[in-house]
Amino acid sequence: MKKFNIQRVLDGLTSSPSGSSGGSSGSGCGLGGGPGHTGGTPGTPREEIQETLTSDYFQICKTVRHGFPYLPTALAFDPVQKILAIGTRTGTIRILGRPGVDCYCQHESGAAVVQLQFLINEGALVSASSDDMLHLWNLRQKRPAILHSLKFTRERITSCHLPFQSKWLYVGTERGNTHIVNIESFVLSGYVIMWNKAIELSTKTHPGPVVHLSDSPRDEGKLLIGYEDGTVVLWDLRSKRADLRVYYDEAIHSIGWHHEGKQFMCSHSDGSLTLWNLRSPSRPFQIIIPHGKIQRDGKKAESCKPILKVEYKTCKNSEPFIIFSGGLSYDKPWRRPSLTIMHGKAITVLEMDHPIVDFLTLCETPYPNEFQEPYAVVVLLERDLIVVDLTQSNFPIFENPYPMDIHESPVTCTEYLADCPPDLIPVLYSVGVKHKKQGYSNKEWPITGGAWNLGAQTYLEIIITGHADGSVKFWDASCITLQMLYKLKTSKVFEKQKVEGKPTAEVVEDDPFAIQLMYWCPESRIFCVAGASAYVIVYRFSKHEVNTEISSLEVRIQSEIEDIITPEAEMIPPFPDASSQLPSLKDLSGSTNTITSVGTVKDSIPCLSVKTRPLRMPPGYQAELVIQLVWVEGEPPQQITSLAANSAYGLVAFGNCNGLAVVDFMQKITLLSLGTADIYGSTDPYQRQPRSPRRSKQFAAGLTELSDGPVSLELERCKSPTASDHVNGHCTSPTSLGCGSGKRLSSADVSKINRRVASKPPFRKAQSAACMEISLPVATEENRENSFTHSRSSSVSSIDKESKEAITALYFVESFVRKNDTTVSPCLWVGTGHGVVSTLSLNLPTVDELRHTEPVTVSLSGTLLTLKGAVLTFACLDCTGTLIHPPYEAWRDPKNNMEDSEQARKRKLVMHSPSSSQDMGEHQFVVICSEKQAKVFLLPSQACLYVHNITDTSFLLRADVVSLCSSVCLACFCANGHITILSLPSLRPLLDVNYLPVTDMRIARTFCFTNEGQALYLGSATEIQRLTFSQEMCDNLQEMLGVLFTPVETPEAQYRGFLKGLFGGTGGTLDREELFGEATAGKASRSLAQHIPGSGGVEGVKGAAGSAIGELARARIALDERGQKLGELDERTARMMSSAESLSKHAHEVMLKYKDKKWYQF
Repeated sequence: MKKFNIQRVLDGLTSSPSGSSGGSSGSGCGLGGGPGHTGGTPGTPREEIQETLTSDYFQICKTVRHGFPYLPTALAFDPVQKILAIGTRTGTIRILGRPGVDCYCQHESGAAVVQLQFLINEGALVSASSDDMLHLWNLRQKRPAILHSLKFTRERITSCHLPFQSKWLYVGTERGNTHIVNIESFVLSGYVIMWNKAIELSTKTHPGPVVHLSDSPRDEGKLLIGYEDGTVVLWDLRSKRADLRVYYDEAIHSIGWHHEGKQFMCSHSDGSLTLWNLRSPSRPFQIIIPHGKIQRDGKKAESCKPILKVEYKTCKNSEPFIIFSGGLSYDKPWRRPSLTIMHGKAITVLEMDHPIVDFLTLCETPYPNEFQEPYAVVVLLERDLIVVDLTQSNFPIFENPYPMDIHESPVTCTEYLADCPPDLIPVLYSVGVKHKKQGYSNKEWPITGGAWNLGAQTYLEIIITGHADGSVKFWDASCITLQMLYKLKTSKVFEKQKVEGKPTAEVVEDDPFAIQLMYWCPESRIFCVAGASAYVIVYRFSKHEVNTEISSLEVRIQSEIEDIITPEAEMIPPFPDASSQLPSLKDLSGSTNTITSVGTVKDSIPCLSVKTRPLRMPPGYQAELVIQLVWVEGEPPQQITSLAANSAYGLVAFGNCNGLAVVDFMQKITLLSLGTADIYGSTDPYQRQPRSPRRSKQFAAGLTELSDGPVSLELERCKSPTASDHVNGHCTSPTSLGCGSGKRLSSADVSKINRRVASKPPFRKAQSAACMEISLPVATEENRENSFTHSRSSSVSSIDKESKEAITALYFVESFVRKNDTTVSPCLWVGTGHGVVSTLSLNLPTVDELRHTEPVTVSLSGTLLTLKGAVLTFACLDCTGTLIHPPYEAWRDPKNNMEDSEQARKRKLVMHSPSSSQDMGEHQFVVICSEKQAKVFLLPSQACLYVHNITDTSFLLRADVVSLCSSVCLACFCANGHITILSLPSLRPLLDVNYLPVTDMRIARTFCFTNEGQALYLGSATEIQRLTFSQEMCDNLQEMLGVLFTPVETPEAQYRGFLKGLFGGTGGTLDREELFGEATAGKASRSLAQHIPGSGGVEGVKGAAGSAIGELARARIALDERGQKLGELDERTARMMSSAESLSKHAHEVMLKYKDKKWYQF
């Protein structure tokens, strides 16, 4: 015995080099001897496998962000570079160009972006934020960086304007003053336009904040300043006085110039537009209320909602465009937000699905004093981005090439698959393109800036998103882009029934079809989803349309055992005789054919009704079987917590906190339906005690019982996954999933049940599959990323006694089922919320032709293994450490409906591991990861070889075994924000980085890893953030990212003609340097603003700042930019030389022509 203990200690010491690993290897290592090895063989597997992965293979970095910018606030466009910038309330900036050019920037302060201004064709961007800071971003690199910042300490920024080809930025403030900033040095000029000098001296009231700044198209020495109270001042920058002042009795929201600079238009808070002429500023020469009712008695038209912005754009060959947002009549409150386009006498109102944040008119020229020739309008909505084509009379919108509709319905779960079969993306696109919307503009997308290439990545990637409305979207994510391939609507298989005027079956109030779990086998194209109303749908892929009825199956999962007392994880003895302990198959299979009802108690009734009539199923994924859990004696079915399927076996398995079900989707029958405790047979590792009558009344305490705060049950159950950004109370870990009891009720309890069912909905709204206990405060939309605390005990015995043991992980594979097995066989690994792992043996027909007729039997094997915390994932490795993939059926599409039935039944099965003729010396490794620790067991001996305690104070949210560099590793994401990578099978820590604290349930619900070192999560309610933990990917990332700035020659200004230039009234060129420079204007007060140097704009060398490497990188970037400028200079020099040669040639010809002529002959 002593020798045995020493062996255990040695095993523990060698299992991991870190102190958190191996010492506990004897704790719950396995059933039947744990690390008790025979014949000294345990050391053999460790010596055989040479692990190739080291810490040098790993590095964490963000790659790209997809989706619509969350909570947008500002918009800007560079008309020469043709790139678009969007600022948000969370301090982020998204810069978009041609498809593939999509850049994400973040202000460190997180302050909201107030305004954005491009330095047109200069590769730079100015952002003004709500903390009164100006930032200059360098866009001449793939990851923009801040070059300079300027912090205003005494005034708040309200408006900015940067004239074209100017280096002086006008900044308006809340106090009504206008300051001027040098863009190159980012310091304030001493030139200030004070509000009291701009307005009349006789005016006794403050004009309010500056809401508009723009220079006159006619004379750049004149600056137009708009104040909130309705005052407009045209300021002469040279003489430092007001040329004219305009007053109106309604507040001003925006101003737009006519390109000739002789008149301008203002939008006001009463829904009016006023047109002013500089020659007669006393009153507007035209007042329009576009949507106001005209009064018959000649009175002023009635007021409307404010016009928040107006743009006045002229055309050479047609009437000008007047485009504005808002201004609708108050008597039509049902009208949606709209954009109005006035062109001549025609008025077109474009209704939007969401409120308008901002809009910009795209014009052919960047010069404000030329005919603008508008060709499109970019409209930024609260939840969408659209571009309207102005060149066609019906104003169609352009088809958006960016994935801006990820949040069309809120995302409830995600899956990420890298290195997919090459034929998947084309076939998904071919069926998805048929369902695309029609009616788009036939012109190309107008935002075409930047450059992008495919890079060196060779593998394909697919992202799948499940949504609250039951839809599933497949996305092509290859080469760090995102394009939707195909959309599947799972809710179409259900009836839209109504009961007493309310939606069906007392399901989740708003989201009965919300997708909670997804399983996809890309090789066989089998796809399964689990919905919030306790159902599973199995889909098969077909390229042909079919008309057929949907098969449905009802499953009853009933748990009779109540409270449990869980011991610490320890070695559990094996079943003495597994076969004698197992209930018969007749007892295991749930009876679903009888629907009984005692009084008004619901029993054997599903939550939703499947359509019974034949349905037309278009090409793509077609429903083969709908499986629904049913009510059990007044208890609603609990939501599904785990899901797995296997196409080779033709089986789908799913579980919840009551138990497990296995269904044959080929024969469409239930093979197994039993409570979690019944999986253990008579050797139950836990002591279970019946509940007291008082506690049993709380049958649907749900997930709120672990809440620290007094959150009511009804409030907690009414939470939607769609509102996951404000979570009140707790979401529990899989270890502590609370569910309704399955206790049988006497007739005396019927009345109590009726009252209870009527007052409490049976479900929480679509909850996460990877639940966890996170305490999140009530958050406002402005501040959702709050910190959180979690109150998890590291001991399994601390679970609330009201909870049940949920099935948290399922895995079909060919493996050794029992200790004395000599060959692998089909089996199902089952993991529970209390850390118990068991195996089910699957007995399939030996001849595949009999698969549709011969019965499949499922039996308990008696194997039990234990870990700390809820089981998250499984994986099997062969004796060389290579990942064993489950077998699958190769996909094929029936050619036609008349195909021979015998031929149709033949399946092509791909077996990744040998099913027979294995020697006694052959073995496997099974990797099991729970929310606390990871273990590697040797099969068939079930000896625990390696243990790594990943966390004691927190818990894992996601764990996946992924392939990288022709090897495999275990990737884990912890609730405290750590990403941990462990080698396999030795569980050596390769990477542990504190990457992302889980401040939101959204992150926990959507985080997932995949092969090739890729991962993703929902960075906001509307955006997917992708990251990599591969060093190779980090090294190659710069090549894959799009280029924002490309050398483009600035278009030349139109020649105005001699007479027009002489008599056009222009003030000539303004020397701003002389006017605003320090020599003339002096220095600004130091207390007014503080200059903050930026990070220098050096990408990839943050950590090497100040070092030799950093200096070399800076020098290299400087040389690159210098080389680029020299290249441009060479091109210009060549053009000048060509022009000079042409001029010389023509001059020589003229000279020869007139050489011999006298003066009087000319």
